[in-house]
Order: sequence, then C-alpha cells, then structure tokens
Amino acid sequence: MLALGRALMLGPSFLMLDEPSLGLAPMIVTEMFRIIQRLKDDGVSILLIEQNARAALRISDRAYVLENGAVHLAGKAAEIAADPRVIDAYLGGSMAHADDGRQRLSGRR
Repeated sequence: MLALGRALMLGPSFLMLDEPSLGLAPMIVTEMFRIIQRLKDDGVSILLIEQNARAALRISDRAYVLENGAVHLAGKAAEIAADPRVIDAYLGGSMAHADDGRQRLSGRR
C-alpha cells in the first residue's frame, strides 16, 4: 500500500502493479481494487498482475492467462471470465479434473 501511495504522488499515466492485494486484509483488498478502478476511470493505464483473478477480471478491460510461462488465453476480460476453463481452473468452478488444484488450460497434465 505504501509503495502504491508513493507512486501515486508522482501523478503517473501508467502503473505496473504486481500482486497489490498480496497479504492484505479482505477489507483493505476491497478498497485497493476500488482505488485501482478509480485510477483506471481517471485515465491511468494499468498493467495488473494479480492472484485474485475474480477481482482482477472484474476491473480489467483485457486479460491474459499464463501457464508455465506461456500465454494460453488472451482477450477481453469479460470473455476470459466467462470461459469455462478459466472458471474451473481459477474462479472456483468444478475441480473434478484438477491435478494440483488447477485444471490446465492447455489440456496437458
């Protein structure tokens, strides 16, 4: 949070955020995503890397799903969020095909 505050003092037009919600209390995470949404609404371009896929997809325009260092899905965030493979693997869908807590998007195990 402190690093984000320091960055915002400079009035950036572009922010790269790597796991900004990591280790924060749930109420603070909610506020963090409100701030990110407000920055986006104010015209700040944001590259967001985030473990909280549901929250990240909710506020994003575009999304990329990486697996083993390769892009497996790319497109509009709403389309990615609706993809059954993403729902199963990252958004709390069926885990019937899971092998380490995640169904691989590529179909390989």
